[in-house]
Amino acid sequence: MRKFFIFLLLLLLTNAVLTGQSLEFLWQTDAIFKVPESVFFNIRTQNIYVSNINGKPTEKNGNGFISLLSSKGKIINLKWVKGLNAPKGMAVFNNILYVSDIDRLAAIDIFSGKIIRFYTVNDARFLNDVAVDNRGDVYVSDSDKGVIFRMENNGHFHIWDSNPILKEVNGLAIENRNLVAGAYGHLLQINIHNKSIQKLTFQNGIIDGLIPIGNGYYVVSNWSGKIQLVAKGKKAIVLSNTSKQKINAADLGYIPQKKVILIPTFFNNKVIAKKLIFPSLTQ
Repeated sequence: MRKFFIFLLLLLLTNAVLTGQSLEFLWQTDAIFKVPESVFFNIRTQNIYVSNINGKPTEKNGNGFISLLSSKGKIINLKWVKGLNAPKGMAVFNNILYVSDIDRLAAIDIFSGKIIRFYTVNDARFLNDVAVDNRGDVYVSDSDKGVIFRMENNGHFHIWDSNPILKEVNGLAIENRNLVAGAYGHLLQINIHNKSIQKLTFQNGIIDGLIPIGNGYYVVSNWSGKIQLVAKGKKAIVLSNTSKQKINAADLGYIPQKKVILIPTFFNNKVIAKKLIFPSLTQ
């Protein structure tokens, strides 16, 4: 019997070595942010943007702001952009940072840090994550309405998809010619051209952070603190879970060259960087 347990232990250890998926702590900021909801890494400038709600998620108080950091977490300008309400998801296209702000979208010049304009999203209630395709069309999830808005080059928003499966839709990402969306219970792949939907995985709860990392794999977070590696047809792997410590994991950022996951901790008011150890991505 003892030999059997030793064999089982060795088998488990061998499997851990072969898979090797984990998150390795790199750095964390001081608790200087004000309810950081989203982190975005700009490949071109090598800077990190952090959206600070600084109040309640639906409160139009004008206190929201965007912080500017180096790729190693050094604070360059804590209040780089001010005058927002409750900023959340972010995406960049053609040197413009797009930020959701409850019922509007802010367009910010990434070099000057000045707000170029606000786009009103009619009938929006709780705009959340943002993604931009290679044509410059902007997609914004509305978690309260369970729809995805799209802004085309004419600057006007319309409801792009309102499928019932988009209940409490949050995280968005562009991958090839698809929009990947995290809704309540599902990770979805939506064809941008015909809106056909493929269910990739089933997850308990709402998917907040969403990062495609290649080869059909995604890193997702569920706000409460659990970060998982998921793929269609494969069992989810828990990379990190700080739920018991009440350290949230909201809308994740990603530095692809270094495979670094950036975690906004919401009420914990920090940004934490962890390196994704995933051997099959480097083969």
